Amino acid sequence: MRLCSTRNFKGMSSASRIRSVFFGTPAIAVAALEALHETTQVVAVVCQPDRPAGRGLGLSQPAVKVAAVRLGLPVHQPAKVKTGELERWLRQLAPDVAVVMAYGRILPEGVLAAPRLGCVNLHASLLPKYRGAAPINWAIAGGETETGISLMQMDAGLDTGPVFATRTLPIGPDETAGELAERLAALAAEVVREDLPRVACGELTAAPQDESQATHAPLIDKQHTRVDWARSAREIVDLVRGMAPRPAAHTTVRGKHLKLTRARVSTQNAPGAPGTVELGIGRELLVATGSGSLEIVRAQLEGKKELGAADLLNGRALGPGDRLG
Repeated sequence: MRLCSTRNFKGMSSASRIRSVFFGTPAIAVAALEALHETTQVVAVVCQPDRPAGRGLGLSQPAVKVAAVRLGLPVHQPAKVKTGELERWLRQLAPDVAVVMAYGRILPEGVLAAPRLGCVNLHASLLPKYRGAAPINWAIAGGETETGISLMQMDAGLDTGPVFATRTLPIGPDETAGELAERLAALAAEVVREDLPRVACGELTAAPQDESQATHAPLIDKQHTRVDWARSAREIVDLVRGMAPRPAAHTTVRGKHLKLTRARVSTQNAPGAPGTVELGIGRELLVATGSGSLEIVRAQLEGKKELGAADLLNGRALGPGDRLG
C-alpha cells in the first residue's frame, strides 16, 4: 500500500507527512537530517552521547545534535542500544520509517523492526563494496575512482541488507577523505529528497546485494595508518589521501612521529632506498618508495603544527638524507 504520491510528498502538511526518526552522529549526517526535516515529519533525532573533547576534556555535542536543536527537533542520546529501552521508546513514537546515517552503533533487530517500514541506511559506498565503519577512507586508500551513496534496507548484518538505490560520485585524483565526505554528505541529502519518498510510496523495490562482490571497510586503527615505504608511490599517496585529515597516515623521522597530510606522486626520481628523503629540482621534498617517488606537500611533526614542504625544509624538520620509517 502506498503512503503517498511522490509528486506531492514535499507539499504535504506536517500532519499528513510520514513520520520519521533520524539516527546519526557526525557532521557528514547533518545534510541528510536537514533534507529529512524538509520532506517528512521528523519526530525525533537519535545520536550518540556528548563526549569529552579538547584539552580541557569538556563535553562536546555531536554535530547532528547541534543541527537537531537548531531545527527544533527533540534529541535522544541513549548510552546503550541493546537493553530494550530504545526499542520500547521507538515503538511508542510509532514512526513510519527510521533513517540512519553514520550513527556509529549496530542497531539490534528489535529496533530495526520497530518503525512500520523498518530502518533504512544511507551508506557512503557503492554496496556491496566497502561495508563497515570507514567506507570513505578505505575507498580512497584502495585506489577507487568512484564511490557513492547506497540507500538500503537495514537487517541484522553489517551493511548486508537489500539496496533500494545507489547514486555514484567520482573521486578526484587528489581528493582527501575529508573533502570527499563533504560531497557525499550533499549526495546523501539528494537521496533523502528524491529516493526516500519513492521508497515510502512503494515505488522502489530493494534488490539483494551480490555477496561475491562484497568488500569491507573496518574501523581504522593505528596499524592501518602506518606508511610502508616498500609499497609504490601511488599506493602510499592513496593511503595519505584516505586518512586525511584524520587520523592521518604516519611514519617516523629521527625517532619522532610524522603525520603526512598531503602528498602526490612525483615524476622526478628519488634514487635512494625506500623511505629516503631527497631534494627535488625545485626543492621539493621527495621520498623514494618501492616503486616511484612521492612528494610530501604537507606534514606535521610530533609536537608541532602542520606545515607545507618549504617550511618543513626551512625549519629542518625534514631534509635530504633523512630516512623515514
